[in-house]
Amino acid sequence: METRFLAIGELAATPPVAVVIDVMRAFTTAAWAFAQGAERIVLAGSLDEALEAKSRHPHWLALKDGPPAPGFDAVNSPGRLRDTDLTGRTVIQKTTAGTVGALAVRGADLVLCASFVVAGATARALRGRPEVTFVVTGEDGRAEEDRACAEYIAHRATGATPDPAPYLRRAAASTAADELTRGIREGVHEDDVRLCLELDRFPFAMSATPEDGLMVLRPYGERVG
Repeated sequence: METRFLAIGELAATPPVAVVIDVMRAFTTAAWAFAQGAERIVLAGSLDEALEAKSRHPHWLALKDGPPAPGFDAVNSPGRLRDTDLTGRTVIQKTTAGTVGALAVRGADLVLCASFVVAGATARALRGRPEVTFVVTGEDGRAEEDRACAEYIAHRATGATPDPAPYLRRAAASTAADELTRGIREGVHEDDVRLCLELDRFPFAMSATPEDGLMVLRPYGERVG
């Protein structure tokens, strides 16, 4: 398998297979949303786009990075979302990096959105693919937690069984983990970092595909519940 690790801004062309990584916290939160029963997640490119979708579909649940805000029902925090019953719901998600990265590769044949909590299932979905581009979304491609997760998934996708400890340590020592732990970022639950570092918490991968003009994330493979 040939692998590339690129920042969003380094995507010169749409790759055939893209894995968009956002560990802290977009695609950890998304996985928890599916575990809590969400049917699908609409990935929004801007706050205005998210609010427009919410205005057209008031029964959808909209969430964003940062503190609570008018028009949004929740924040992008796995710790805050994990006790919410989302059975059958559509969630609109807008984050600083993760949703932007997924939209940047929307023309790919396969777009998987990943974090450590779905790492194993994502690796299984990639086996046999000759070429995979990992989009490291955080900090303009420099986010250590995202790069560590991408490298771990890439290694597992070859059929190897790497020791996860070094990758998780890198993520735990990242700038994002530090900022979440110290409360520098808003809309944080005290358990967010721990939840973002739960390896293989869920048995499904997550695939984003265009649907009716929207980029929609759904479970890919085995589903909780």
